[in-house]
Amino acid sequence: MAEGVRMTHIDNMRSRQNVRSTAIRGALLACTVLLQAQSTPPSTATQLPLSGRQGQTGSVSTTQATTNAGGAASVNLLNSSVNVQGPYSGSIPTATNTGTTLRLSLDNALTLGLRYNLGALSQSNALQQAEGLRRVAFSTLMPHLDSVVTENVVQSNLRTLGVNVPGIRAVVGPFNYFDARAARLNQTIFDFVRLGNLRSATETVTAAKESARDARDLIVLAVGGAYLQLTASNARIAAAQAQVDSSQAVYQQAADRLQAGVAARIDVTRTQVQWQTDRQRLRSLLGDRDSQMLALGRVIGLPLGQTFSIADNFPYAPLADLTLAQALEQADRQRADLAAAQAGVRAAEAALHAAHAERLPNLNLSADYGAAGLRPTTDAHGTFTVSGTLTIPLYEGGRIRGDIEQAEASVHQRQAELADLRGQVDRDVRQAFIDLGVAGDQIAVAASNVDLAHETLRQARDRFASGVADTVEVVQAEQVVVQADNDYISAVFEHNLAKVSLARALGAAERGIRQFLLK
Repeated sequence: MAEGVRMTHIDNMRSRQNVRSTAIRGALLACTVLLQAQSTPPSTATQLPLSGRQGQTGSVSTTQATTNAGGAASVNLLNSSVNVQGPYSGSIPTATNTGTTLRLSLDNALTLGLRYNLGALSQSNALQQAEGLRRVAFSTLMPHLDSVVTENVVQSNLRTLGVNVPGIRAVVGPFNYFDARAARLNQTIFDFVRLGNLRSATETVTAAKESARDARDLIVLAVGGAYLQLTASNARIAAAQAQVDSSQAVYQQAADRLQAGVAARIDVTRTQVQWQTDRQRLRSLLGDRDSQMLALGRVIGLPLGQTFSIADNFPYAPLADLTLAQALEQADRQRADLAAAQAGVRAAEAALHAAHAERLPNLNLSADYGAAGLRPTTDAHGTFTVSGTLTIPLYEGGRIRGDIEQAEASVHQRQAELADLRGQVDRDVRQAFIDLGVAGDQIAVAASNVDLAHETLRQARDRFASGVADTVEVVQAEQVVVQADNDYISAVFEHNLAKVSLARALGAAERGIRQFLLK
């Protein structure tokens, strides 16, 4: 009997120890799970760059200097040029060299430039990046579903967890457990910060789309300006070649008169110097045209080493009826860079709202379902968890105030840049009208001077042939012809370039250049 009582007492002690051990093990597992859990950090507003112009790389612009560019005897008061910088001056060379001279029209050049210019490709990539960032911002508001399987082997010292029970050994384990969550869901119920971030990202995509559209206008300006420069160079080369032929004929005439004894040596020397000067000027013009052709080929992405010739020529044609007031109204409505700046302001304002929303509560839901146990066998049991977390910010150490101040600075900067851009658009339109008016007036005077200069040269040569004048008069008349031809060519170029600049200023360069030049 005593032995039975003793054995019963021992069994009870063992049972209590097993229960206590199981309780401790459960507490240990719970502590381990709690230590492994990570709290969800609070949402923070996306901070945009201070300036909305960060995505703009490179530029294309025209510059006009209202000076007497052709010298004291010139009627050319404009000196315009097209400045192409950054990616817009490059391209992706396409296809292979045909081995022949390609006849390149302006329409074909525009098509190639809009397809292969590096500026357009850069803006397209920037748009793709902005769309990716918007997709990321949108994903923070969507359900996140995944599956997780964990297997753990644990040996712990209970003393480190504050468990100090007499008779219980400090080291527990090793023991293992597994947890397989077939589905784990996290869902944002409401979070105004993330909503603000999404609105900001959406407006950033809009700004990127408008910037890509503006890039096309810049490419049209770059290609159109470069093409017009080549047409002007070809006209100057043709005039220079005619002048070389004329000065050579005068030189030969002077040499014949010297041999006949009716002219002085100085007449021959003077005409020879003029002939050599005209030939050197022609060589310089040819070299300048070749450099311009290389530049245009790079802008539009022609195959490496591909030779081409200009197929189009654009004589003077007055601009169709368009008032300054109409042009300003169209520019305000159509300019893509203006629309991009407005979207940039809206993006900054949405980011500011998101920064203010960091002070508001947010609610998140998490749920999971799976199986857990000592091992993935029949000992495992189905488990699930559903929890909702309401986070109410109380004190963030000034972080929220700092985010708001940064967002306010971005809004103010972008608003200032938008106002500045409105002024620039207004100036672009007005400047294009000024250049059109000045160039149009110059063309009429220059055309008259060309006729008078060529008539004067014919008379001077006749007088020299008749022996009533020396070569001084002929050489001076030749120089006047050179000046008159250059003035007329420059005036036509200035007028056509002003049309392209106006098309760009109106914000519809692709349609405008065809309306103003290719109609």
